[in-house]
Amino acid sequence: MKAYPALACWAKIFGVPSGLPRVTTSTNISQDAEHSSLAGLQTERRIAWLTLVFGTAASAAAAFAGRRAWAGGLLIGAVLAWLNFRWLRRGLDALVAASAAQAGAEKPRVPLGAYFGALFRYGLIALSVYAIFRILKVPLASMVVGMCALAAAAIAASVYELWHAER
Repeated sequence: MKAYPALACWAKIFGVPSGLPRVTTSTNISQDAEHSSLAGLQTERRIAWLTLVFGTAASAAAAFAGRRAWAGGLLIGAVLAWLNFRWLRRGLDALVAASAAQAGAEKPRVPLGAYFGALFRYGLIALSVYAIFRILKVPLASMVVGMCALAAAAIAASVYELWHAER
């Protein structure tokens, strides 16, 4: 290593133990892809259940404070956010499958159903919120705040991933 001090410096920065570039084989790449796919699936599951946990906790706190309408809205918003997350995941899985099937195509096409699914998802959530607001008289703001449970869950899952990252 004395002949190449810059290489030793870069090795320390990037964590290569021997100071020499690491050789990546196709086996390492497939193992890394499998590991990241599994980690991604675990993170998606964590976000899904944390959304419901945060929404339920916020709803329980509002109910305990005597705000039953807000408690219902928070819970409804969290459930709608959870449904939106699940539908988004299903739509993205379909897009990934379509892109993998068209890997060699010169001009890949996005399935028309993917566009319809995205518009339908947002339209259905908006219609649900409107109907619940008009019929059940649940405060609109409480449902919007309940939908923020998804963002809180995503942040919590990200912090968990950072905290438990391989070193």
